[in-house]
Amino acid sequence: MILAERAARLQAEAAARKAQAAATSAQAEATSAKAEAANAIADLSNTEALIHRLKLEIEKLRRQLYGGRSERKARLLEQMELELEELEAAATEDGLAAEKAAARTQTIQSFQRKRPSRKPFPDHLPRERIVIPAPESCPCCGSLRLSKLGEDITETLDVIPRQWKVIQTVRERFSCPDCERITQPPAPFHVTPRGFAGPNLLAMILFEKFGQHQPLNRQSERYAREGIDLSLSTLADQVGVCAAGLQPLDQLIERHVLSAERLHADDSVLQKHTKRMIEMI
Repeated sequence: MILAERAARLQAEAAARKAQAAATSAQAEATSAKAEAANAIADLSNTEALIHRLKLEIEKLRRQLYGGRSERKARLLEQMELELEELEAAATEDGLAAEKAAARTQTIQSFQRKRPSRKPFPDHLPRERIVIPAPESCPCCGSLRLSKLGEDITETLDVIPRQWKVIQTVRERFSCPDCERITQPPAPFHVTPRGFAGPNLLAMILFEKFGQHQPLNRQSERYAREGIDLSLSTLADQVGVCAAGLQPLDQLIERHVLSAERLHADDSVLQKHTKRMIEMI
């Protein structure tokens, strides 16, 4: 009776081990299948991003070779750049997901994305050197006789966030007891009459509007998020004053451009002007 119970118990334990082994094997197969699927998705995303990048480079080369043929091509180029941005971000996310999925299994190798070689940082950027303190003694034997063999430098690109500040120009007043007159230094120079904006702020507003094509309403919203209240009408007034002050420079550039024998312009705008000239004739 005892032998029969022991044999039944051993058979039950063996069946439980087989079931556990089968479950472990099935779980491992499922994990491997998920890792393979993640690698396939990452490979597909990388391929799509690569194809789109090559198409964008081809379109840029055509634009450099034949010039800006139409506004539609310019908008198409901008749309391709936006799509490439989304594809690159998606490819990075899929690559990280593939790495996490492959880390759960030992049989599937993680997907390795081929990235374009990164250019070195420009030489004109200032370098901040941070030296990690060297050990005073050998961590292995405790000896104090350490000699420097060299150093390894790791460069990290960082940025200082934009900082707003208020410049207070103090003009002290003095009185003379002999002539009973009050003396005070002249008021500081402002770019705009009775203006409150400094030259750096005005230059940033103009560059964002005309160089980066950022409307004034978006600039006002971004400045508000940074804690600076500059309304749309205020920014528009500053742009108008600056445009009026820059008219002499604009006229000088206009005379220089019109003195050329031949001018190149957008064909769509040229067609409008040509049609208007023909109608006037």
